[in-house]
Amino acid sequence: MTFGMMDGYGYGMMGGGYGILGLIFWILLIIGLVLLIKYLWAGRGDKKGEESALEILNKKYARGEISKEEFEEKKKDLQ
Repeated sequence: MTFGMMDGYGYGMMGGGYGILGLIFWILLIIGLVLLIKYLWAGRGDKKGEESALEILNKKYARGEISKEEFEEKKKDLQ
């Protein structure tokens, strides 16, 4: 009976050469990619520097460009 490095298991126990560390690496890589895609996708709808329709409406009313009735009607439509 030999007690070498592989003890008869060969690479089968190591998962084709990857082992536990390789498995952890791939899991972390996939999780990182999913989180990156989620972050980038969420940022598409949230554009900084652009005002919402309600903010524009409030400014128009504050400047006197629209009447109170028109403001209330459009505000109701937006909400």
